[in-house]
Amino acid sequence: MPSVPAGLIGKISIPRAEDVALPSRPSEIECEVIRLFDQFRDSLLRYVLSFGLSVQDGEEIIQEVFLALFGHLRAGKSRRSLSGWIFCVAHNLALKRRHATQRLQNEIDTEGKLVESQVDPSPNPEALVLFAQRQSRLLAAVRALSEQDQSCLRLRAEGLRYREIARILGISLGSVARSLARSLARLMSLDKRWHHAE
Repeated sequence: MPSVPAGLIGKISIPRAEDVALPSRPSEIECEVIRLFDQFRDSLLRYVLSFGLSVQDGEEIIQEVFLALFGHLRAGKSRRSLSGWIFCVAHNLALKRRHATQRLQNEIDTEGKLVESQVDPSPNPEALVLFAQRQSRLLAAVRALSEQDQSCLRLRAEGLRYREIARILGISLGSVARSLARSLARLMSLDKRWHHAE
């Protein structure tokens, strides 16, 4: 083991025992809070859980109660009926926590109902089948029309005016109007009958 040079011995500062900070013992207030915690913890937890809170919430409330008690006693406030004071604080904190939990649950429920109430714009499989059947029947009805009536319908479906259809097909404007009126009336009548049959 290396020796310390003689010239440094006087310069090394070795702390005295009374100068060393040892861990302090708990204060009277801390001891009292610990004693009350041990005495009331279980009954407080049962009481707080009776509000319908989770065990985790209950334990957090109890910690808050005893932190508040420590602050209360440290501030030199009344020591009268500390057990009543502890349960009163626990009661208020439990009510506040239950209210916050219910509000959060209501928000979640409201959002869930909102999501459920939003209608999916895409049709369901049954609606798709019915649409396909209807479309198939309407196409069959269009094919059953005369060639001229089919041509008038197709050109009108493309957005052409009556006058343009007449010019393209080489027929009169009146013929186009009658053809379209006849064809549409027939298709609507067939569609209504099929719709009522479903």
